[in-house]
Amino acid sequence: MIYFPAEYFLTIYSLPPIAEVRFQQDYFSEYPQKIRVDSNGSAVSYTRQPGYYAIHYNQPGTVSPGAILQLNEGASAIFSGEPNQSEKNTLSPVYTLESNGSLAVPTGLVFIRFAGGINVESQRETINGAGYEVEQSLAYAPNAAWLRPRSGNIVDAIAGISQLQAIPNVENVELQMLMERGLRLGR
Repeated sequence: MIYFPAEYFLTIYSLPPIAEVRFQQDYFSEYPQKIRVDSNGSAVSYTRQPGYYAIHYNQPGTVSPGAILQLNEGASAIFSGEPNQSEKNTLSPVYTLESNGSLAVPTGLVFIRFAGGINVESQRETINGAGYEVEQSLAYAPNAAWLRPRSGNIVDAIAGISQLQAIPNVENVELQMLMERGLRLGR
């Protein structure tokens, strides 16, 4: 009978080394996992979708090779995978609409509507105090407007919604979410 040292036996029959496990960095950890939008008594919920990201281009019509979906005439595009941090355009997470799983992208714009008779212009100072500025006034609805956070960051648009909702006489505050256009049947 031949005897081998134990070290020799373990070297020959040991399993290959276990690969180092690296967890992927959460590029959008500052964004909420869920966004709830209340509009005229009905609520819609969005859930952040891992494995997807959106690029917001400065000009519409930008060709996006590799995009799985282009929104807003090509001004925004959704990609699968991890974002390239050297990307010069604005990056944001992608959310899914909980009711049907449609992909949705926050734009950084927030819609606000005051009670009838209250003009947005009369509330401009209060809106600025909440960290937003009026991006677009609506001539047909002087009590409503599109707002953008003063920082210009999408995450700040989401984070400040509760401050806008706390303004007296506000009836509705909604984050703008871009989604693929769909045909509505039965209406």
